[in-house]
Amino acid sequence: MPLTYWAEHAWLGDRVEPGVAITAGADGRVAEVRTGTATPPPGAEILRGLTLPGLADAHSHAFHRALRGTVQVGSGTFWTWRETMYSVAARLTPDSYHALARAVYAEMALAGITCVGEFHYLHHQGDGTPYADPNAMGEALIAAADDAGLRITLLDTAYLHGGLTPEGHRPLEGVQRRFGDGGADAWYDRWTALTPRPHARIGAALHSVRAFSAADDYTAFAERTRGVPTHVHLSEQPAENEACLAVHGRTPASLLAGHGFWGPHTTAVHATHLTDGDIRLLGDARATVCMCPTTERDLADGIGPAARLAAAGCPLSLGSDSHAVIDILEEARATELDERLRSRTRGHFTAAALLRAATGDGHAGLGWPDAGRIEAGALADLTTIALDSVRTAGTLPRLGAETAVFAATAADVRHTVVGGRHVVRDAAHQLVPDVPAALARAVADLRD
Repeated sequence: MPLTYWAEHAWLGDRVEPGVAITAGADGRVAEVRTGTATPPPGAEILRGLTLPGLADAHSHAFHRALRGTVQVGSGTFWTWRETMYSVAARLTPDSYHALARAVYAEMALAGITCVGEFHYLHHQGDGTPYADPNAMGEALIAAADDAGLRITLLDTAYLHGGLTPEGHRPLEGVQRRFGDGGADAWYDRWTALTPRPHARIGAALHSVRAFSAADDYTAFAERTRGVPTHVHLSEQPAENEACLAVHGRTPASLLAGHGFWGPHTTAVHATHLTDGDIRLLGDARATVCMCPTTERDLADGIGPAARLAAAGCPLSLGSDSHAVIDILEEARATELDERLRSRTRGHFTAAALLRAATGDGHAGLGWPDAGRIEAGALADLTTIALDSVRTAGTLPRLGAETAVFAATAADVRHTVVGGRHVVRDAAHQLVPDVPAALARAVADLRD
C-alpha cells in the first residue's frame, strides 16, 4: 500500500522546496513527488525540518568503532594506531562481529545514513583457518545491516600480504593471517560464493598495494571485478608511495592503471598523497574518490586533494572509515574546510556539491545508482534534519543545503526512512531499542 511522506522542506538536488509530498510505493521506491503542497495530505507521515535523500557512508570498517576514545590517548602515527586496531581485530568472532556491527549500523541510521559500504577483510579464524562457512564474517555484516534497517554493499577485500617495503612484500603475520585467503584465486572462489539480497549488494576491494602484488595478478583481479563496485585504499601514507616506487618504479595509482584497474566502477579511498599524474589518471578514468576527513585528521594522515580531483573529473563520496565519529555531514563540511585551511581561500565546493557527494555520488560508488535522489523511480530513502535545534535555529529554509553542510550535525537527524519505512522516527531507532546500550555491550564484550 503506498505511503505518503510530507516534507516541510525538501532538498531536490538543485534547490530547497517547501511542502513536498513524497509517495513511496509498495516496492520501496518513490512513486510520486509533488511540490507546492502547503499542507500535509490526509494520512501523510509528517517530516518537520529539511528532508534530504538518504546519506551514504561509502567507507566503513565496522569493528574500528570499538577503538573510539582508546586510540585518542597520547601520540603516535598511523602505524602505531594500526597495532591497537589489530588487537581488536584478533578478538572478533562471527557472533561478536554481528553484535558490534548491528549497533554500529544502528548508530549510522541515527546519523541519517541509509546505505553503508563495508570494506571487509576480517575473513577467517585467528590462525587463518576458514570458518565452516568461509564467508561467516561477511554474512554476519550483511545480517547486521538488515537488523539495523540499512542497505549495505559488502566490499569483500583481497588482503594477501602483510606489507610492502623497498625490499618487497612481507608475509601475513599474527592477526593478519585471518585477513588472507592464501592467494588471489582462493579469494575469488570465496568471493563468488557471496550472494546479493534485496538490502545487500556485493562489491570487491583490494586492501592496498601493500597487501596485493604483481605476482597475485592485478590484471586478473581487474578483469574479474569489471563492472562491480571495486574499492582500494590508495596512497594513504607517504611510506606506501615510497615503497611502491622502490619496488615497482611507479606510484600506486600508476601501477593499478597499468593493469587496467581504474574505471567508473572503481573508488580510490583516501587518495591523500597523489602526484599530478595520479590525479589525471583518476580523473580520466572517472573513478570515484572517497574522502574520509575525520579519520584522516584523527590519524594525522594529511589533507587529500579533493578540489583538484573533482576538477579533474572524479566524483567524490564520503566515508566515516575508522568511526572516530559517525557523521557524514561533518565529513562533507570537513572536505571544504580542510581545503580552506590548506589554500587560505573559501568556496571550493558548493553545499549542493557536497550533498551530492553525501547522497547520489556516494550511492553510485557503492553500486546503488537508483538511490540518493528524491525523484520518481528512486529508492525511497530519506533523511530529515531538524531546523529548530541550537545549531540550526534561525537559518533560512531556502538555504537548507548550506545549513545542513555547514551547521547541522548527526545529532540533528530526526527521521531516517529506508525503502519507504521509518527506521528512525523522532530520533529514536525503531529496530534497535537502545543503541547506546547495544554499543556499550558489544564493545565491552570485546574488551572482556
